[in-house]
Amino acid sequence: MTARTTGRLVAKSCALLLVGGLVAMLSPSAAVAAPEYSTSEAGNPFVDGWYADPDIEVYDGRYWVFPTTSKGYFEQTYLDAFSSTDLIHWTKHSNVLTTANVSWAKYAVWAPAPVERNGKYYLYFAANDIQNNSQLGGIGVAVADRPEGPYKDALGKPLISQFHNGAQPIDQDVFIDDDGQAYMYYGGWHHANVVKLNPDMTSLGTFADGSTYKEITPDNYTEGSYMFKRNGKYYLMWSEGAWTGPDYSVSYAMSDSPTGPFRKIDKVLAQDPAVAKGSGHNSVVNVPGTDTWYIVYHRRPLSETDGNHRQLAYDRMHFNPDGTIRRIGMQVKDNFADGNALGWKTYGGSWSAGEGRYRVGHDLGGKALLDTNFADFTYEADVAVTSGGGDAGLTFRVTRPSVGWDSYSGYYAGISPSGKVVLGRANDSWTQLGATQMSITPGSTHRMRVTAVGSSIKVFVDDMTTPKIAVTDGTYRSGANGVRVFDAAGSFDNVAVSPPR
Repeated sequence: MTARTTGRLVAKSCALLLVGGLVAMLSPSAAVAAPEYSTSEAGNPFVDGWYADPDIEVYDGRYWVFPTTSKGYFEQTYLDAFSSTDLIHWTKHSNVLTTANVSWAKYAVWAPAPVERNGKYYLYFAANDIQNNSQLGGIGVAVADRPEGPYKDALGKPLISQFHNGAQPIDQDVFIDDDGQAYMYYGGWHHANVVKLNPDMTSLGTFADGSTYKEITPDNYTEGSYMFKRNGKYYLMWSEGAWTGPDYSVSYAMSDSPTGPFRKIDKVLAQDPAVAKGSGHNSVVNVPGTDTWYIVYHRRPLSETDGNHRQLAYDRMHFNPDGTIRRIGMQVKDNFADGNALGWKTYGGSWSAGEGRYRVGHDLGGKALLDTNFADFTYEADVAVTSGGGDAGLTFRVTRPSVGWDSYSGYYAGISPSGKVVLGRANDSWTQLGATQMSITPGSTHRMRVTAVGSSIKVFVDDMTTPKIAVTDGTYRSGANGVRVFDAAGSFDNVAVSPPR
């Protein structure tokens, strides 16, 4: 891939790849599949480890995500990358850039921005978190012959090393327009600039008025600028709020020009107290040859208080007929197609993920929980008892979990090989709330659904129109969702938690 342009994707004799505002011409054989996911169907986070500030590209039919390593300030001396052909199975590429290959960068290596041009792969990054113009640091550019690097400093010095228009030189994004002109959008400390990049991608150009740095700061801008283009419109996205706080979020503006003006339209991604907090610093990917878009971002699990404990996630992004972006809801799903159980925490039992299932060996009360805190919800999963005479099923509104039969506060709905469906409440002891019998084939998989709205709890098995059990119990109002076995081994698949429907 050498030529790049932007604009609406049109299916002709070749595929157009629009990725983060960067589009390439690909032959039909090079185009990747078009996943129509509503979120990361195999679960968010989609890669293991603490990472933040992801930027995504597509190179030769493969998705590449380059994030910040979310560790302590002086431990941020390297960058990893992750690649995938299907947005499900991810390969880790360690140390694609390190401070050993950048003479002036010492720490705080942040927000990598990838782009390919003329057969070279460029990676823009910020380093040293400079606080004034007398300190060494800012935005640099590294180059490699392959997407996975290793990347080496292209200049031996920062590309942007000073504050201009009040913008700290961090959080850069690179966008190449239809006419081939490359732009860099960047800035922290509540100021955003745009600059032109020359064709060599390692030097700055000037605007028609002779200036180099043009301020484009929209309302409530904090940091994390990102540009893409769709249907002839330019979309500037940015992060608001404090990066360590729950108010970290993503807003956007639209313009007819790559240099603005950019007036805020809406906040499109924010924390969900049932799913995650601190969602921000995003990028965007358009599936080649389609109008399917995803927002890729970082967020903090609900139970984590360390500011650096951030994880990578993606969710579907939809547009209204007028081109505005619909507000994005963080969805909770896991079909275990990636062969792992990232985001789950176990309490007792021997758990493993593989072949598209989440399995637990025979146990008297093993459970696995997601870090959610839903009050009212619809919760579904495929459930099977694979051995033993007990039951397997869904646990919900769970708090204070620990290892043990009923060592938690919350509810559980299960099904046994004999066809018994049970609903009960646990609090270091068991209180049965309802039970019924149905005809099943031992060892078979059944779709279970629990709907909980206030004190109303309904349990469905296979038939999603008529509940098997319906009770009123308001003992527990919110908590985590998970899966559990009692005196059995079990397997689970296609987990999904959403607002009630």
